[in-house]
Amino acid sequence: MAETRRRRRKKKQQSEYFFDYSLLFIVLFLLGFGLIMIYSASSYEAYDSYGDAAYYMKKQLIANIIGLVFMMVIANIPYTFWERFATLGYVVSMILIFLVKTPLGITSHGATRWIGIPHTGFNLQPAEVAKLCMILFLASLVCKMGKSVRTMKGFFTMMAAPLPIAASVYLITDNLSSAIIIMGIAVLMVFVASPDYKKFIIMGGSVLAAAGLLVVAVVQMGDKIGTFRLARIQAWLNPESQAQDKGFQTLQALYAIGSGGIWGKGLGQSMQKLSFLPEAQNDMIFSIICEELGLFGAVAIILMFIMLLWRMMVIANNAPDLFGAMLVVGVMGHIAIQAILNIAVVTNSIPNTGISLPFISYGGSSALFLLSEIGLVLSVARRIQLKEL
Repeated sequence: MAETRRRRRKKKQQSEYFFDYSLLFIVLFLLGFGLIMIYSASSYEAYDSYGDAAYYMKKQLIANIIGLVFMMVIANIPYTFWERFATLGYVVSMILIFLVKTPLGITSHGATRWIGIPHTGFNLQPAEVAKLCMILFLASLVCKMGKSVRTMKGFFTMMAAPLPIAASVYLITDNLSSAIIIMGIAVLMVFVASPDYKKFIIMGGSVLAAAGLLVVAVVQMGDKIGTFRLARIQAWLNPESQAQDKGFQTLQALYAIGSGGIWGKGLGQSMQKLSFLPEAQNDMIFSIICEELGLFGAVAIILMFIMLLWRMMVIANNAPDLFGAMLVVGVMGHIAIQAILNIAVVTNSIPNTGISLPFISYGGSSALFLLSEIGLVLSVARRIQLKEL
Protein backbone atom coordinates (compact mmCIF):
# COMPACT_ATOMS: atom_id res chain seq x y z
CA MET A 1 0.00 0.00 0.00
CA ALA A 2 2.79 2.39 0.94
CA GLU A 3 4.60 1.46 -2.28
CA THR A 4 1.48 2.30 -4.34
CA ARG A 5 1.13 5.70 -2.68
CA ARG A 6 4.80 6.40 -3.30
CA ARG A 7 4.43 5.59 -7.01
CA ARG A 8 1.35 7.81 -7.30
CA ARG A 9 3.16 10.65 -5.56
CA LYS A 10 6.16 10.21 -7.87
CA LYS A 11 3.93 10.13 -10.95
CA LYS A 12 2.12 13.30 -9.82
CA GLN A 13 5.42 15.03 -9.13
CA GLN A 14 6.70 14.16 -12.61
CA SER A 15 3.54 15.53 -14.23
CA GLU A 16 3.78 18.90 -12.48
CA TYR A 17 5.01 21.72 -14.66
CA PHE A 18 6.54 25.11 -14.03
CA PHE A 19 4.81 28.48 -14.46
CA ASP A 20 6.95 31.57 -14.03
CA TYR A 21 4.77 33.90 -11.95
CA SER A 22 7.79 36.16 -11.36
CA LEU A 23 8.05 36.83 -15.11
CA LEU A 24 4.32 37.46 -15.35
CA PHE A 25 4.40 39.87 -12.39
CA ILE A 26 7.30 41.87 -13.87
CA VAL A 27 5.51 42.20 -17.22
CA LEU A 28 2.27 43.30 -15.54
CA PHE A 29 4.18 45.80 -13.40
CA LEU A 30 5.89 47.31 -16.46
CA LEU A 31 2.55 47.53 -18.29
CA GLY A 32 0.86 49.23 -15.34
CA PHE A 33 3.76 51.59 -14.81
CA GLY A 34 3.78 52.34 -18.52
CA LEU A 35 0.11 53.35 -18.47
CA ILE A 36 0.76 55.71 -15.56
CA MET A 37 3.73 57.31 -17.30
CA ILE A 38 1.90 57.55 -20.65
CA TYR A 39 -0.91 59.43 -18.91
CA SER A 40 1.55 61.66 -17.11
CA ALA A 41 3.65 62.38 -20.20
CA SER A 42 0.80 62.85 -22.68
CA SER A 43 -2.07 64.39 -20.67
CA TYR A 44 -1.23 67.99 -21.63
CA GLU A 45 -0.87 67.27 -25.35
CA ALA A 46 -3.85 64.89 -25.38
CA TYR A 47 -6.15 67.47 -23.79
CA ASP A 48 -4.88 70.20 -26.09
CA SER A 49 -5.31 68.07 -29.24
CA TYR A 50 -8.29 65.83 -28.43
CA GLY A 51 -9.99 67.40 -25.42
CA ASP A 52 -9.31 64.25 -23.38
CA ALA A 53 -6.27 64.09 -21.08
CA ALA A 54 -6.46 60.28 -21.02
CA TYR A 55 -6.71 59.84 -24.82
CA TYR A 56 -3.33 58.13 -25.30
CA MET A 57 -3.61 56.13 -22.08
CA LYS A 58 -7.02 54.72 -23.11
CA LYS A 59 -5.72 53.62 -26.51
CA GLN A 60 -2.69 51.99 -24.89
CA LEU A 61 -4.92 50.27 -22.31
CA ILE A 62 -7.00 48.69 -25.09
CA ALA A 63 -3.83 47.51 -26.86
CA ASN A 64 -2.47 46.08 -23.58
CA ILE A 65 -5.69 44.18 -22.89
CA ILE A 66 -5.71 42.68 -26.39
CA GLY A 67 -2.02 41.86 -25.99
CA LEU A 68 -2.62 40.14 -22.64
CA VAL A 69 -5.36 38.02 -24.21
CA PHE A 70 -2.96 37.03 -26.99
CA MET A 71 -0.27 36.31 -24.40
CA MET A 72 -2.45 33.94 -22.37
CA VAL A 73 -3.76 32.14 -25.45
CA ILE A 74 -0.23 31.63 -26.82
CA ALA A 75 1.04 30.59 -23.37
CA ASN A 76 -1.49 27.75 -23.32
CA ILE A 77 -0.56 26.46 -26.78
CA PRO A 78 2.51 24.17 -26.96
CA TYR A 79 5.30 26.30 -28.42
CA THR A 80 6.28 23.48 -30.80
CA PHE A 81 2.99 24.16 -32.64
CA TRP A 82 4.42 27.40 -34.05
CA GLU A 83 7.51 25.79 -35.58
CA ARG A 84 5.53 24.64 -38.61
CA PHE A 85 4.60 28.27 -39.37
CA ALA A 86 8.15 29.67 -39.19
CA THR A 87 8.71 29.92 -42.96
CA LEU A 88 5.16 31.17 -43.55
CA GLY A 89 5.71 33.89 -40.94
CA TYR A 90 8.90 34.96 -42.72
CA VAL A 91 7.04 35.32 -46.02
CA VAL A 92 4.01 37.05 -44.46
CA SER A 93 6.19 39.60 -42.67
CA MET A 94 7.90 40.43 -45.97
CA ILE A 95 4.52 40.89 -47.69
CA LEU A 96 3.27 43.15 -44.88
CA ILE A 97 6.34 45.36 -45.23
CA PHE A 98 5.60 45.86 -48.94
CA LEU A 99 1.94 46.63 -48.16
CA VAL A 100 3.14 49.87 -46.55
CA LYS A 101 3.58 51.25 -50.09
CA THR A 102 -0.04 50.42 -51.04
CA PRO A 103 -3.15 52.52 -50.26
CA LEU A 104 -3.27 50.67 -46.93
CA GLY A 105 -0.09 52.47 -45.82
CA ILE A 106 -0.47 55.07 -43.08
CA THR A 107 1.84 58.09 -42.82
CA SER A 108 2.52 59.67 -39.45
CA HIS A 109 5.18 62.21 -38.40
CA GLY A 110 6.60 62.16 -41.93
CA ALA A 111 7.15 58.38 -42.03
CA THR A 112 5.05 55.65 -43.69
CA ARG A 113 5.55 52.66 -41.40
CA TRP A 114 2.04 51.44 -40.63
CA ILE A 115 -0.77 49.53 -42.32
CA GLY A 116 -4.35 50.56 -41.61
CA ILE A 117 -6.65 47.64 -40.75
CA PRO A 118 -9.96 48.48 -42.46
CA HIS A 119 -13.03 49.09 -40.24
CA THR A 120 -11.05 48.66 -37.00
CA GLY A 121 -9.24 51.96 -36.50
CA PHE A 122 -6.13 49.91 -35.64
CA ASN A 123 -2.78 50.51 -37.36
CA LEU A 124 -0.32 47.63 -37.66
CA GLN A 125 3.43 48.21 -37.84
CA PRO A 126 4.96 45.47 -40.05
CA ALA A 127 8.37 45.89 -38.39
CA GLU A 128 6.91 44.53 -35.13
CA VAL A 129 5.50 41.51 -36.97
CA ALA A 130 8.90 40.99 -38.59
CA LYS A 131 10.69 40.87 -35.21
CA LEU A 132 8.41 38.11 -33.89
CA CYS A 133 8.49 36.13 -37.15
CA MET A 134 12.28 36.44 -37.32
CA ILE A 135 12.62 34.92 -33.84
CA LEU A 136 10.43 31.97 -34.90
CA PHE A 137 12.25 31.52 -38.21
CA LEU A 138 15.77 31.63 -36.77
CA ALA A 139 14.86 29.28 -33.90
CA SER A 140 13.48 26.81 -36.44
CA LEU A 141 16.52 27.25 -38.70
CA VAL A 142 18.94 26.52 -35.85
CA CYS A 143 17.10 23.26 -35.11
CA LYS A 144 17.12 22.22 -38.78
CA MET A 145 20.82 22.98 -39.24
CA GLY A 146 21.89 21.18 -36.07
CA LYS A 147 25.66 21.02 -35.56
CA SER A 148 26.32 22.52 -39.00
CA VAL A 149 25.36 25.93 -37.56
CA ARG A 150 28.82 25.97 -35.95
CA THR A 151 30.58 25.83 -39.30
CA MET A 152 31.54 28.94 -41.27
CA LYS A 153 28.88 28.11 -43.89
CA GLY A 154 26.26 27.73 -41.18
CA PHE A 155 27.32 31.01 -39.60
CA PHE A 156 26.92 32.95 -42.85
CA THR A 157 23.62 31.21 -43.58
CA MET A 158 22.23 32.27 -40.22
CA MET A 159 23.46 35.83 -40.67
CA ALA A 160 22.12 36.04 -44.23
CA ALA A 161 18.61 34.85 -43.31
CA PRO A 162 17.45 38.10 -41.64
CA LEU A 163 19.12 40.39 -44.20
CA PRO A 164 16.18 40.57 -46.69
CA ILE A 165 13.74 41.44 -43.89
CA ALA A 166 16.07 43.96 -42.23
CA ALA A 167 16.89 45.58 -45.59
CA SER A 168 13.18 45.80 -46.48
CA VAL A 169 12.32 47.37 -43.12
CA TYR A 170 15.05 49.98 -43.62
CA LEU A 171 14.57 50.73 -47.33
CA ILE A 172 10.78 50.51 -47.57
CA THR A 173 9.62 51.83 -44.19
CA ASP A 174 12.72 53.95 -43.50
CA ASN A 175 12.99 52.38 -40.05
CA LEU A 176 16.68 52.01 -39.24
CA SER A 177 16.19 51.21 -35.55
CA SER A 178 13.93 48.20 -36.27
CA ALA A 179 16.37 46.94 -38.92
CA ILE A 180 19.19 47.14 -36.34
CA ILE A 181 17.07 45.26 -33.78
CA ILE A 182 16.26 42.47 -36.28
CA MET A 183 19.96 42.01 -37.07
CA GLY A 184 20.80 42.24 -33.36
CA ILE A 185 18.34 39.44 -32.56
CA ALA A 186 19.97 37.30 -35.25
CA VAL A 187 23.49 37.97 -33.92
CA LEU A 188 22.51 37.01 -30.37
CA MET A 189 20.72 33.83 -31.45
CA VAL A 190 23.65 32.77 -33.65
CA PHE A 191 26.06 33.50 -30.79
CA VAL A 192 24.09 31.28 -28.40
CA ALA A 193 23.76 28.51 -30.99
CA SER A 194 27.41 28.75 -32.01
CA PRO A 195 29.50 30.42 -29.27
CA ASP A 196 32.64 30.92 -31.38
CA TYR A 197 34.06 34.07 -29.81
CA LYS A 198 36.62 34.67 -32.56
CA LYS A 199 34.03 35.25 -35.29
CA PHE A 200 31.98 37.60 -33.12
CA ILE A 201 35.03 39.55 -31.93
CA ILE A 202 36.07 40.09 -35.56
CA MET A 203 32.52 41.05 -36.55
CA GLY A 204 32.09 43.38 -33.57
CA GLY A 205 35.48 44.98 -34.18
CA SER A 206 34.62 45.54 -37.84
CA VAL A 207 31.31 47.21 -36.95
CA LEU A 208 32.98 49.48 -34.38
CA ALA A 209 35.74 50.39 -36.84
CA ALA A 210 33.18 51.22 -39.55
CA ALA A 211 31.18 53.32 -37.08
CA GLY A 212 34.32 55.15 -36.00
CA LEU A 213 35.30 55.92 -39.61
CA LEU A 214 31.76 57.17 -40.27
CA VAL A 215 31.92 59.53 -37.29
CA VAL A 216 35.32 60.85 -38.41
CA ALA A 217 33.95 61.37 -41.92
CA VAL A 218 30.94 63.30 -40.56
CA VAL A 219 33.25 65.54 -38.52
CA GLN A 220 35.38 66.21 -41.61
CA MET A 221 32.31 67.08 -43.71
CA GLY A 222 31.25 69.85 -41.35
CA ASP A 223 28.32 71.78 -42.82
CA LYS A 224 28.44 69.86 -46.11
CA ILE A 225 26.37 66.96 -44.76
CA GLY A 226 23.61 66.13 -47.22
CA THR A 227 21.65 63.27 -45.65
CA PHE A 228 19.24 63.28 -42.75
CA ARG A 229 20.92 60.41 -40.87
CA LEU A 230 24.43 61.87 -41.15
CA ALA A 231 23.05 65.14 -39.81
CA ARG A 232 21.78 63.21 -36.79
CA ILE A 233 25.32 61.99 -36.10
CA GLN A 234 26.54 65.59 -36.16
CA ALA A 235 23.71 66.57 -33.80
CA TRP A 236 24.72 63.69 -31.51
CA LEU A 237 28.31 64.91 -31.35
CA ASN A 238 27.30 68.50 -30.67
CA PRO A 239 23.55 68.91 -30.00
CA GLU A 240 23.97 72.55 -28.97
CA SER A 241 25.08 73.42 -32.51
CA GLN A 242 21.67 72.31 -33.80
CA ALA A 243 19.53 73.29 -30.85
CA GLN A 244 16.64 74.40 -33.09
CA ASP A 245 16.84 71.46 -35.52
CA LYS A 246 18.19 67.92 -35.23
CA GLY A 247 19.50 68.42 -31.70
CA PHE A 248 16.30 69.93 -30.27
CA GLN A 249 14.69 66.70 -29.04
CA THR A 250 17.94 65.41 -27.56
CA LEU A 251 18.61 68.65 -25.69
CA GLN A 252 15.08 68.74 -24.26
CA ALA A 253 15.45 65.13 -23.11
CA LEU A 254 18.76 65.97 -21.41
CA TYR A 255 17.16 69.00 -19.72
CA ALA A 256 14.44 66.70 -18.37
CA ILE A 257 16.96 64.13 -17.09
CA GLY A 258 19.17 66.77 -15.49
CA SER A 259 16.33 68.61 -13.77
CA GLY A 260 15.02 65.42 -12.16
CA GLY A 261 17.97 64.99 -9.82
CA ILE A 262 18.07 62.03 -7.45
CA TRP A 263 14.42 61.82 -6.41
CA GLY A 264 12.67 63.70 -9.20
CA LYS A 265 10.14 66.51 -9.24
CA GLY A 266 7.24 64.20 -8.43
CA LEU A 267 4.81 62.20 -10.53
CA GLY A 268 2.96 64.48 -12.95
CA GLN A 269 5.23 67.47 -12.27
CA SER A 270 7.31 67.37 -15.46
CA MET A 271 7.84 70.68 -17.25
CA GLN A 272 9.37 69.30 -20.44
CA LYS A 273 6.17 67.42 -21.36
CA LEU A 274 4.38 70.76 -21.72
CA SER A 275 5.04 70.90 -25.48
CA PHE A 276 8.82 71.27 -25.00
CA LEU A 277 9.82 67.62 -25.56
CA PRO A 278 8.54 66.04 -28.81
CA GLU A 279 7.21 62.47 -28.56
CA ALA A 280 7.28 62.56 -24.75
CA GLN A 281 4.93 59.55 -24.47
CA ASN A 282 6.73 57.57 -27.20
CA ASP A 283 10.48 57.38 -27.71
CA MET A 284 11.38 59.89 -25.00
CA ILE A 285 9.27 58.58 -22.13
CA PHE A 286 12.39 57.51 -20.21
CA SER A 287 13.42 61.17 -19.91
CA ILE A 288 10.03 61.97 -18.33
CA ILE A 289 10.57 59.09 -15.89
CA CYS A 290 13.94 60.63 -14.97
CA GLU A 291 12.44 64.10 -14.58
CA GLU A 292 9.47 63.04 -12.44
CA LEU A 293 10.97 60.13 -10.50
CA GLY A 294 14.64 61.05 -10.68
CA LEU A 295 17.64 58.76 -10.75
CA PHE A 296 15.85 56.50 -8.25
CA GLY A 297 12.97 55.84 -10.65
CA ALA A 298 15.28 55.36 -13.63
CA VAL A 299 17.43 52.81 -11.79
CA ALA A 300 14.33 51.00 -10.52
CA ILE A 301 13.01 50.56 -14.06
CA ILE A 302 16.39 49.38 -15.33
CA LEU A 303 16.50 46.82 -12.50
CA MET A 304 13.02 45.59 -13.49
CA PHE A 305 14.27 44.98 -17.03
CA ILE A 306 17.33 43.16 -15.66
CA MET A 307 15.06 40.94 -13.54
CA LEU A 308 12.89 40.26 -16.59
CA LEU A 309 15.91 39.20 -18.64
CA TRP A 310 17.21 37.07 -15.76
CA ARG A 311 13.92 35.15 -15.54
CA MET A 312 14.08 34.54 -19.29
CA MET A 313 17.63 33.27 -18.94
CA VAL A 314 16.48 30.78 -16.31
CA ILE A 315 13.71 29.55 -18.63
CA ALA A 316 16.10 29.28 -21.60
CA ASN A 317 18.60 27.26 -19.53
CA ASN A 318 15.87 24.81 -18.49
CA ALA A 319 13.92 24.66 -21.76
CA PRO A 320 12.88 21.12 -22.75
CA ASP A 321 14.52 21.36 -26.20
CA LEU A 322 16.67 23.53 -28.45
CA PHE A 323 13.73 25.16 -30.24
CA GLY A 324 12.24 26.34 -26.95
CA ALA A 325 15.58 27.64 -25.72
CA MET A 326 16.22 29.57 -28.95
CA LEU A 327 12.73 31.11 -28.84
CA VAL A 328 13.38 32.47 -25.35
CA VAL A 329 16.86 33.69 -26.35
CA GLY A 330 15.33 35.54 -29.30
CA VAL A 331 12.70 37.26 -27.15
CA MET A 332 15.32 38.07 -24.52
CA GLY A 333 17.55 39.60 -27.19
CA HIS A 334 14.70 41.65 -28.64
CA ILE A 335 13.72 43.20 -25.30
CA ALA A 336 17.33 43.75 -24.17
CA ILE A 337 18.46 45.41 -27.42
CA GLN A 338 15.38 47.62 -27.65
CA ALA A 339 15.59 48.76 -24.01
CA ILE A 340 19.33 49.46 -24.23
CA LEU A 341 18.99 51.40 -27.49
CA ASN A 342 16.08 53.48 -26.17
CA ILE A 343 17.91 54.48 -22.99
CA ALA A 344 21.10 55.14 -24.99
CA VAL A 345 19.23 57.46 -27.38
CA VAL A 346 17.50 59.35 -24.58
CA THR A 347 20.79 59.91 -22.73
CA ASN A 348 22.55 60.88 -26.01
CA SER A 349 24.93 57.93 -25.75
CA ILE A 350 24.19 57.09 -29.41
CA PRO A 351 22.71 59.14 -32.28
CA ASN A 352 18.98 59.78 -32.10
CA THR A 353 16.78 57.17 -33.79
CA GLY A 354 13.14 56.48 -33.14
CA ILE A 355 12.81 53.49 -30.84
CA SER A 356 10.32 52.74 -28.06
CA LEU A 357 10.92 51.51 -24.51
CA PRO A 358 9.40 48.00 -24.25
CA PHE A 359 6.07 47.76 -22.35
CA ILE A 360 6.27 51.42 -21.28
CA SER A 361 6.26 53.65 -24.38
CA TYR A 362 3.02 54.42 -26.21
CA GLY A 363 2.46 52.11 -29.18
CA GLY A 364 -0.25 49.53 -29.83
CA SER A 365 1.63 47.30 -32.28
CA SER A 366 4.69 47.16 -30.05
CA ALA A 367 2.65 46.18 -26.98
CA LEU A 368 0.65 43.56 -28.89
CA PHE A 369 3.64 41.72 -30.33
CA LEU A 370 5.86 42.07 -27.26
CA LEU A 371 3.14 40.45 -25.18
CA SER A 372 2.76 37.73 -27.83
CA GLU A 373 6.49 37.06 -27.45
CA ILE A 374 6.08 36.85 -23.68
CA GLY A 375 3.32 34.31 -24.36
CA LEU A 376 5.86 32.17 -26.23
CA VAL A 377 8.28 32.43 -23.28
CA LEU A 378 5.55 31.39 -20.84
CA SER A 379 4.62 28.51 -23.14
CA VAL A 380 8.21 27.27 -22.99
CA ALA A 381 8.22 27.71 -19.21
CA ARG A 382 5.01 25.69 -18.83
CA ARG A 383 6.71 22.70 -20.48
CA ILE A 384 9.55 22.66 -17.95
CA GLN A 385 9.01 19.86 -15.47
CA LEU A 386 9.57 20.84 -11.84
CA LYS A 387 11.93 17.93 -11.30
CA GLU A 388 14.28 19.51 -13.88
CA LEU A 389 14.64 22.78 -11.93
